[in-house]
Amino acid sequence: MTEEFVNLRSRKNPKARIKLMGGHFATMNSHVNTYIDMSTVKTRHNNARETAATLAEEYKTGTMVETIVCLKNTEVIGAFMAEHLADTGRISMSAGNNISVVTPEFDTMGQILFRDSNQRMIEGKQVLILTDSVTTGALLAKAVEAVLYYGGRVCGICAVFSAVNRAAGMDVRSIFTVSDLPDYKGYAAKDCPLCREGQKLDGIVNTFGLVKF
Repeated sequence: MTEEFVNLRSRKNPKARIKLMGGHFATMNSHVNTYIDMSTVKTRHNNARETAATLAEEYKTGTMVETIVCLKNTEVIGAFMAEHLADTGRISMSAGNNISVVTPEFDTMGQILFRDSNQRMIEGKQVLILTDSVTTGALLAKAVEAVLYYGGRVCGICAVFSAVNRAAGMDVRSIFTVSDLPDYKGYAAKDCPLCREGQKLDGIVNTFGLVKF
């Protein structure tokens, strides 16, 4: 594992930046050779606002958004996206909407659910799904399934970084892609070549970040 982070700024907006560290890491659904640190864009309000504005551009003129479902601690970005899309001073299909920003829960089996108090923000609504990073798209498939189950309509999927172009049959819009990280590789755990070579895991990556071994 490399001990130093490398900064990567978006070509679309340099204030939207992530940090990279090489190694061998396990996520919920895969093994990857790069840890992508999203803490800056998820917690610092200036960076989150710029990230949100960049993502929102994808949905201003062609998509009506009524609810944003935030996965993996992206609520700050989601709130700024809602503000940007609903701004009546901008040309946006969602201008004037009181956009809901909702965080789902997970049951013990890993299924996504929405509490009774939040279901009204899903049922019959145009729902945009937001996450930080996408490796396989498995979590997004669960999120889409949950929104449909609760009567919502998925109008888009977006992420800060995505290694895939599509998930659950829908396009994934992202600021960073594998073209920005040419050395990034993700594998199913059972097919991981780093494991086959005997390279030990350097850490586990989850919603809250990296835990080193």
